[in-house]
Amino acid sequence: MNWKVASFIALIIIVLGVGAYVISKKQSATASAGTATTTETTGPTVQAQDVSVGTGAQATPGTIVSVLYVGKLPDGTVFDSSEAHGNEPLKFQLGTEGLIPGFQIGVNGMKEGGERLLAVPPELGYGNQDMKDEKGNVIIPANSTIVFDVKLVKVEPAPAGGAASTQTAPAAQ
Repeated sequence: MNWKVASFIALIIIVLGVGAYVISKKQSATASAGTATTTETTGPTVQAQDVSVGTGAQATPGTIVSVLYVGKLPDGTVFDSSEAHGNEPLKFQLGTEGLIPGFQIGVNGMKEGGERLLAVPPELGYGNQDMKDEKGNVIIPANSTIVFDVKLVKVEPAPAGGAASTQTAPAAQ
């Protein structure tokens, strides 16, 4: 093989490589412009899709958030909701113990007035345990992905003295 042919082949490989890089960057930019997001970890991730983006204060770790929610199984069976608690928002300090990690990960970054759909994998939800109601009936089977429709009603600064939580559902068990 002479040097002209080798140079031509090298040039084609470089052009194809640059083209693939440009295409992948465009696809990446297009994907990030959408509203579907996932957490950036090597383990299980929460899938989140904004139904509507709020315009108010942003939920960040340490802030007190109030949310209305509906928790469902993937088949649509509702297992818990704000409606079941008198339509009172669930109020908690983001990033503290007491709620399943996937719920908190999904709420983080929302803005007041926004609505987000979350798909929480078992590892960030209730894991390999059945969740039962007070009568002993299984309401969330073990190893279930759970889905939440969350509306962020209010974001408040953290209190000077400590954590706040007025409800325990969807609680970590």
